[in-house]
Amino acid sequence: MRPLQRADATAWARLHRESRAWLTPWEATLPEGSHPGAGSFRQMVRGLRAQAREGRSLPFVTTYDGQMVGQVTVSGVTWGSARWAQVGYWISRSHAGKGITPVAVALVIDHCLSAVGLHRIEVAIRPENVASLAVAEKLGLRQVGLAPQYLHIDGAWRDHVLFAVTADEVPRGLLARILEQPADTA
Repeated sequence: MRPLQRADATAWARLHRESRAWLTPWEATLPEGSHPGAGSFRQMVRGLRAQAREGRSLPFVTTYDGQMVGQVTVSGVTWGSARWAQVGYWISRSHAGKGITPVAVALVIDHCLSAVGLHRIEVAIRPENVASLAVAEKLGLRQVGLAPQYLHIDGAWRDHVLFAVTADEVPRGLLARILEQPADTA
């Protein structure tokens, strides 16, 4: 894991191009009438890094063998009495199913719950996204409910299953939790 950088543009574009069919059903879209989002990778990175400086997001690159293979983004960071955020993630089709994503998400959540000082992390997953649901299961995230029409994904408002974890639930961290699992479930 490392911070997302403008220099990741070529790798990011290649991964999205190669994994278009794999990623499209799960990617956020803008509802009709929205202001245009980031028009380029550079604008997206600039916006995410500005939010990071303000303490509102943390954009990370997932790496494997030194190469970018996906992304984990912490967004909606809320301070004050809430101290929570949301985590979203994706991985290229060529690297899916190799156990990379659970480790990447665990590392980011552990960072948020320890070094950053957040208390709660939520993950929202479409009920049809079997691969992403498996990540939540491997991490032992607690299912907290169903959010009807939660996010605009792939051109429509979509229901999501919500999962959460608090710092109190994983005093040694999520990574330790998954590393302690028997090999056939990790």
